[in-house]
Formats: sequence, structure tokens, C-alpha cells
Amino acid sequence: MARGKLRIYLGAAPGVGKTYSMLSEAHRRVERGTDVVVAFVEHHDRPRTEVMLHGLEQTRRVELEYRGSVFTEMDVDAVLRRAPAVALVDELAHTNVPGSRNTKRWQDVEELLEAGIDVISTVNIQHLESLGDVVESITGVRQRETVPDEIVRRADQIELVDMSPEAIRRRMAHGNIYKPDKVDAALSNYFRPGNLTALRELALLWVADRVDEYLQQYRSEHSVSKIWAGRERIVVGLTGGPEGRTLIRRASRMAAKGSGSEVLAVYIARSDGLTSASPKELAVQRTLVEDLGGTFHHVIGDDIPNALLEFARGVNATQIVLGSSRRKTWQYVFGPGVGVTVARDSGPDLDVHIVTHDEVAKGRGLPVARGARLGRARIIAGWLVGVVAPVLLSLLLTAIDNGPGLANDVLLFLFLTVAAALLGGLMPALAAAAVGSVLLNFYFTPPTHSITIADPKNIVAILIFFAVGVSVASVVDLAARRTHQAARLRAESEILSFLAGSVLRGETTLDALLERVRETFGMESVALLERAGDVEPWTCAGRVGGAAEGDPQARPLMRPEDADVDMPVGDHMALALTGRVLPAEDRRVLAAFAAQAAVVLDRQRLVGEAERARELAEGNRIRTALLAAVSHDLRTPLASIKASVTSLRSDDVAWSEEDEAELLEGIEAGADRLDHLVGNLLDMSRLQTGTVTPLIREIDLDEVVPMALGGVPEGSVTLDIPEELPIVAVDPGLLERSVANLVENGVKYSPEGERVLVSASALGDRVELRIADRGPGVPDSAKNRIFEPFQRYGDAPRGAGVGLGLAVARGFAEAMGGTLAAEDTPGGGMTMVLTLRAAPGGPPVQPDLPAQATT
Repeated sequence: MARGKLRIYLGAAPGVGKTYSMLSEAHRRVERGTDVVVAFVEHHDRPRTEVMLHGLEQTRRVELEYRGSVFTEMDVDAVLRRAPAVALVDELAHTNVPGSRNTKRWQDVEELLEAGIDVISTVNIQHLESLGDVVESITGVRQRETVPDEIVRRADQIELVDMSPEAIRRRMAHGNIYKPDKVDAALSNYFRPGNLTALRELALLWVADRVDEYLQQYRSEHSVSKIWAGRERIVVGLTGGPEGRTLIRRASRMAAKGSGSEVLAVYIARSDGLTSASPKELAVQRTLVEDLGGTFHHVIGDDIPNALLEFARGVNATQIVLGSSRRKTWQYVFGPGVGVTVARDSGPDLDVHIVTHDEVAKGRGLPVARGARLGRARIIAGWLVGVVAPVLLSLLLTAIDNGPGLANDVLLFLFLTVAAALLGGLMPALAAAAVGSVLLNFYFTPPTHSITIADPKNIVAILIFFAVGVSVASVVDLAARRTHQAARLRAESEILSFLAGSVLRGETTLDALLERVRETFGMESVALLERAGDVEPWTCAGRVGGAAEGDPQARPLMRPEDADVDMPVGDHMALALTGRVLPAEDRRVLAAFAAQAAVVLDRQRLVGEAERARELAEGNRIRTALLAAVSHDLRTPLASIKASVTSLRSDDVAWSEEDEAELLEGIEAGADRLDHLVGNLLDMSRLQTGTVTPLIREIDLDEVVPMALGGVPEGSVTLDIPEELPIVAVDPGLLERSVANLVENGVKYSPEGERVLVSASALGDRVELRIADRGPGVPDSAKNRIFEPFQRYGDAPRGAGVGLGLAVARGFAEAMGGTLAAEDTPGGGMTMVLTLRAAPGGPPVQPDLPAQATT
């Protein structure tokens, strides 16, 4: 069955009209004959939204009881049985009530999509998981209901529901979003113009990124090479020189002028060696560009201007930033330079900026290593000097009466041979030696105009001339080959240093490493293939580029033989690359990448296995402790209850009213104790499964703490809660359970007649609640261990509990954004310090006020 399609209406804040737009789309589809049902839509008592539900079929909801209240959630089974073509599911980031089929509503939506049902949903930008810290810094409210970005990014359609901050505030003032009694608080807190403007910008930028992904995919599928300037992308060309930092900062300032602009720094190395780039300087520049929010790229290309332009067009860049040349004036005889060439060939759709810097015209410091291939221009010049220049020299010398003499003639021809060797290498030098020998014999050794030589001395001179020419040519050629080898080794060391640096920087994921391989060698796709045995089929352990990025024209690699380049890694693993055939000398570096890929894959699998083993070990430990608790601690109150009930039911003994009351009191005490133990077990289970969802509200401590003292004997606690304490932002239920466990623990270990002191004080934006007892205390080495589940310190009697009270208290405290720590009580004993967040200034608000309506 084909997976259903997901459409999401994304808004910047509550009240922009996401649900209204979703219902409008539902009516349009119903009019076209589409089978649409409302799986779950919350209209929040907004009349206009509620009217839009009329005429749409709604599935029943499931009712769940939680903490004495009844809540309704989407009935996933009912929707699956109904099997509509389209289901409307509001509030994608919603957290379901404990006891629901799934923890999150987006998980319910995934089930509907897997069943082939199309889903239309809504979500606010502040609920995206990656933006939690940003939204909190803007609004001061931590969004506890979030949805992973990947779930929203995978949506087939994302439509932004936009509205200006002024319009939202007008809707709020007219009572179209919240009830009149909440409007003033909303407008002065969450719905301030600055908050709404910042959230709107976040939504626009996030959707712009998503649109950019669609654009890149379309350009790739349709092989579009022309630049479409949808957004500013600035490519910075780096040479590895000190001016790179200036260029990066300049490009960053240019990008800051337009929202959504990107900076991409690229360093291009020749395939046969490197220029005078400093690896240390490149590492510094890489760190700088990443700190400024850009990305660093390292590619290989022989023609640097062409490679730079191809990279810029490949990423759909709009601007290129280059530095003014560091070459001295005389060095321009070798060509116009990279900057001029890029500016000339960039075309009308790509702007080129030449930025001045302190290193202009100071020279490169080291000559450029050109490798064994000396360049077409030098080779042509070598052949001209070796073949044409001797002929011209012969014509010049024969035109001079009484020329300089044979010895000087030989030296002149020898000079041309050396020049040809220096320019063109071995072959032009050999040609120069041969042509020079023939010309010297024909024109300048008697008898002239003849290939014979009368004087034996002239024969020796010509032979020596030829030998010197060949020797010089051989030395030059050997030096060129050695230069080529050194450049190749330097290039390889540069690439390997980047590989080692990526590992040290933590880029150890397989996809990141394969992407580095593709970028380094300029390939279309890279895949790591493996198989279990020699006759088993190949499977893909990881892939980047080509089919992995949704390119329909890319052929999926199923065997190493199908690739343009394959590098074996052991007996049953291979690195496969498509795009072009690599020269043999590049395979040594590729082998290092392949070996590292195998190591990374093994490391990932070992980490996964270790994590699973840790979870199994933790589960076994919990199960063992739970069995021990059930076998003794839970059976003790049950035995007491059973014994009392059996005694009351016995016909052999006539119990007095006092005896019956005592037995009933024992039954009640055992039941209370059993209820407390089971409650702690359930609370710990919720904490470990992540199903604790605090309902934060602003409240005074003196409203909660006294309620937590009901489980301890009267007169065993001294309460000191000042009235002037700030209001705290907590879940009252979780706070009451935490304090109750802490107080019961303190009373349990306090000597008879000693009271437990419960006091509170304010410290900055925090409020501390301290529970101090006069018991035996706990050494520093055990202060953290006592908060672990099923841990009891010292000689605590078995009937004292299962060791979950402190673990539950700390878990609830951290769920509310607070902390719980143990300290020594001055004079002996232990003090539990519960630190809570103070609420922002202002009177306490109800839990459904705007700060919570967004969650």
C-alpha cells in the first residue's frame, strides 16, 4: 500500500488561522468529491473556526482519565477503521494524555500515513525541536511540546499561514483568539509585537530553507546549470594565504545585509599537487567561516578559475568574493590571474567582488608547483626554442662575415639547448641537441654545406655539445618528475590531514565521511557496499549523492563492478564511486578514505550495540530490583492486611470493639503503605519511559507544601515558608509528590522527638526549598547514589520502602526545570535542597493562559 501524503499548515503563533485554513481546504476537497473526515480538530471556542466544522464528518474521540480529570484524544483505531482518503489532524506537536496509544500526536499521524491515508495537519514554528532554545530566548517560555524537524521536513506540502503582528493583536483584542478575560494578559506577555515579529521571521526563514531544498532538487532533476538567484549565496575563494580571513569577514558582512544569505568558503587544490597553501592557515580559516555560520568546502581541480565557477554554479551562488592578487608586477607575464579570469568568464548572472587586503602585491612567498606537466605554453615554448631558434641562429651567424668562431657557435647552440630543456623538458631538449648538431656540422664545420667533418677536433666539439645537451635535458626532466612526486605527496598529506582533522572535530558519521570523499574527488555519488559472504548479494551500508539525494537519473549502485571507481576494503566491503575515472595515483588517498569508512561503520555499529547492551543491563537491573521489592517490601503490607482480615473473619474469637478498631487501623495503615509503594513504582516507570508531562503554572509555595505533609505524623515537621517569597513556575501535582517523598524520607531517618525543618528562601531568579533532618546523614561519596532507583543507604530496615522516593523526587524536580541535591545539615543530619524557577514578575496566571496555550 502506498504511503499517504502529509500536508502541513505552518504558523508563527496561535491565532494566525492555521486551523481555519485547514478546514477551508477540507471543504474544497469535499466539494470535489474527496472522502474527508475530521480525525481531531480543536476549535478553542472560536466561533468562526467552530462554524467551519459544520458539514464535515467527524470521527469519535477516545476519553482518558488522568489525575481525576477526563481528557479526549484522537481515536487512531477509529480513523483506521473508517479509512478515509483524507484525515484532518490538528496540533501535530501535541503530547497525548498518558495511557494513549502513542506518546505524541505526530506518531499517530505516522500510523495514518503508513495506512495510506492522506493527512492535513497544523503546527506552529515554536514547536519545532531545533528552535526550542531560540523561541525560549525570544518569548521566555520553554515549549515542552515539540515535534522533530525531520517529521515536518518530510511533509509533501508545507503552506505558511502568515499574518502581521498588528493583525494578530487586533484579532486578539476583538476576542477572536482567547476569551475576553485573558486578552490583556496575552497582549502584554506572549503576544507582544516584538515576540510576534521575531516568531514570524523564524517561520519565514524556515519555510525559505524548505523552498530552497525543493529548488535544488528541481534543478538537479532537470539538469539546470544556469543560476537562479532565489537567495543570496556568496562563495569565497580561498588560496590558503593570510588574506583569507579578511575575505571571509567581508563576505559575512555582505551576507548579513540580507536575511537568509549563505557564505560558502571553497579552497581548490590542483589534482597533481598543492600551491603554497598553509594547512594550519586553512584550518584557522575553516574554523572562522564555521563560527560565522558559513560552510567550508575543499575540492580538487586543475583549472582553478573554471573549478571555482563550476562550484559556484553548482550551489546556485549569486556572488563570488576574491582577494586582490598577491603576485608582484613582473609575475603577470605568466597570465592575467584567477581573479581576472573568473570575472571575465562569470557571465551576467554571477557577480564577482575583488577585495583588497594587506597582502596585495607582496608576492606568494613560494613558487607554484606545477608538477610533471609543465603546461601547454611552456612545452610549446620549449619546442620553439629547441627547433626554430637554432635555425634562426644559423641564419644570423651565416649572415655575419667572419663570425664568432666554431667554439662560440657551439656555446650559442648549447645555450638554446639548455633553454629548451628548462622550458619544455626532455623531448624539446633532445630535439634542440639534434638540430643544433646537424646545423653546426652543415654550416660551421669545414667543409661547410656538407655533412662530413674534416677536422677531428670539430667532431669532438660536436659530440661534447650533444652530450651536454642530453645531460642537461635529463637533469631537468628528472627534477620535474621529482617536483611532481613531491607535489603529489604534499597534496595527499593535505587531504589526509583534512581527513584526520574531521575525525578530531567529531565528524565521525558515515554520511559525513562519504560526503567528504565525494567533495574531495569531485564525484557524483559515493556508496559503501558490504556483503556477508563471497556468494551473498551486496547491500548498501551508506550512500551520498545521486540516488541518495533523489536524482531520478542516477543509477543505484548494487555492485562495485557497476561503479566508475571501486576500492576494496577487506574481503566483503568496497567503496564505490560514480562520476569519472580517477587516475591511478589518486587511489592511494582513496584507500585511506575507504579504510576510515570501514572503521567509522564498525564504530557506529559498536556504539549501537553498546547502547542496546546498556539498556538491556539497566532493564535487567531494574527488573531484579523490582522483583526483590515485590517479593518482600510489597508482600509485607499485604501479609499484615491479610492477617488482620483473617482475624476479623474468624468465628473462634469474640473481638471487642477496641480490638476490631485496632485491626481495622492496621488494615488501613497497610493499605496506605501499599498505595505509597505502588505509587512510587508507577511514578518511576513514567519517568523512565519519558511520559511525565508537567503542566506548568505559577503558584505560591505555601499553597502546595502544606498539602504534601499529610502523610507524616502531626508535630513531626516545622514549616517556615515566608509570605514574601516569589511565585514559582511549577506543576503543583509533581511538586507536591516530590516534597511529600522528601519530607517522609526526612521523618523516617530523624531521631524520635526531632522535627524536620521545611524552609524556603529566594536566590536571584530561583527559589530554594530546604528539607533538613537530624538523622545520621550521608557521606559525600554516597550523596549522588541515594538518588538512584532502588537504592537505600546504610542499615535502613527492609520495611522502610523500596528505595524509590528520592529517585522519584529528583525526576519530578528535573521535569519541572528544577534541581534536587543533598547537603549536610549543620550539627548533623542531611538537608535536601529543591531549587525551583521563580516565575516572571506579575500576578499568578492560570494554566490555560497564553503562555501555555502555545504548547
